[in-house]
Amino acid sequence: MKRLWMLLLLLGLSACAAGETPAVPATPTPQAAEAAETESTGQEETRLKITVGDEELPATFADNSSAEAFRELLAQGPLTIEMADYGGFEKVGALGTELTRNDRQITAQPGDVILYQGNQITIYYGTNSWSFTRLATIDDPTDLEEKLGAGTVSVTFSLT
Repeated sequence: MKRLWMLLLLLGLSACAAGETPAVPATPTPQAAEAAETESTGQEETRLKITVGDEELPATFADNSSAEAFRELLAQGPLTIEMADYGGFEKVGALGTELTRNDRQITAQPGDVILYQGNQITIYYGTNSWSFTRLATIDDPTDLEEKLGAGTVSVTFSLT
């Protein structure tokens, strides 16, 4: 009987130990490692490049579904839009398609790339308060009005 109790005790203890999982460090997949690296360095997978003549204006996409739709549109290839001055504070041009709107009341600042009425794209070199959707922000808007030029200009939007 004593043997039986010892055997049951040993079986019970081994069953408890069998349920434990040894601590083994996980090896991240290459995709997970890349995502972690991107997150830790703050780099984004795709960025917006705006080209006007010889000027290249890098920009950061906004975090909304409209910006994502714009990014997907540009993934098909660069988009060149004829843009003209409007109101003394922006360049505006027809996008040629409709994008999802995330309009809200904001004050656009120099360097903001804005979706207006779902089918117009604007680049602000001044300020304006209205209900519209921010698509991106130019990283360095210094002398932006000068860089964009006077009158109607061809502006190319692409991904980097």
